[in-house]
Amino acid sequence: MKRHPSCILATCCTPWDEHNKFAEDQFRRLVRASLKGTRHLYVFGTAGEGYAVSETQFDVVSQTFAEEMRAGDADPMVGVISLSQSTILDRIRRCADRSIRLFQISLPSWGALSDGELATFFRDVCDGFPECRFVHYNLPRAKRMLTAREYGELAERHPNLVGTKNCTDSLSFMYGLLTEAPQLQHFFTEVGYLYARMFGECGVLASFVTGWARLHELFDAGQTRNVERYPEFTRECRLLHKLLLESVGPEPHIDGAYDKIFARINVPDFPLRLLPPYEYTSDAQFEQFTASMREQLPNWMPPAD
Repeated sequence: MKRHPSCILATCCTPWDEHNKFAEDQFRRLVRASLKGTRHLYVFGTAGEGYAVSETQFDVVSQTFAEEMRAGDADPMVGVISLSQSTILDRIRRCADRSIRLFQISLPSWGALSDGELATFFRDVCDGFPECRFVHYNLPRAKRMLTAREYGELAERHPNLVGTKNCTDSLSFMYGLLTEAPQLQHFFTEVGYLYARMFGECGVLASFVTGWARLHELFDAGQTRNVERYPEFTRECRLLHKLLLESVGPEPHIDGAYDKIFARINVPDFPLRLLPPYEYTSDAQFEQFTASMREQLPNWMPPAD
């Protein structure tokens, strides 16, 4: 039995005003708009600047997020990112004190964790909060990528480890996750999800939240294993990614710079800015992307007003 439902898992970016203060109104509207697409939302993943916020910002945003999610009869998931395990534990504890029970965790990444350090991290986090549930985000920024075998071993040790996030479309790696750690719910980005779904149950990690209708069609095609539609969705996702990079340009950006473009598509006055020192996209880049999308991938966009 899977420990977490198969679903569309999506982020809610955090908006900042011109003084880098939390723009609460736009944030609440984004959560409400996102709940119309999926009830499985999280805050403070990579796109949500969980690595950049102060402790005060973390507390205010996570509490606001929990309020909106509960008002929508949904379970809030809060991401916890830090170089310090002590900070990670403190943040989980403060959220747990506010009855938040679902978390997304990443490894401390000042240096790659050894096997013993990895075991200590999951022991202190999962066993330290047995009333909570945890999804692990497996990403290169953490300097250590977990294997399918390691996930299987961790799942056996920690019954409240319920899922993983993996941005991969490697068939062999996805097959390993689904067979060696079958009790966990594994989330893959759109194209990876489609092909992983041939091997077993999994979920979508939404990386392109430009419009919900087409994303739900992709999710349903995977659920029913409608493989005849897989090439169609694969081409569209590749084109969407190409249009995004063409609009933003070749300069490297942190993940949130791209995801805030998607947030503005759904909440038109959503600020694009990121917390310093990270550079964000411009209004002109946003307009170029949306114009390209409406011309070439209109079915991935919300209906025009």
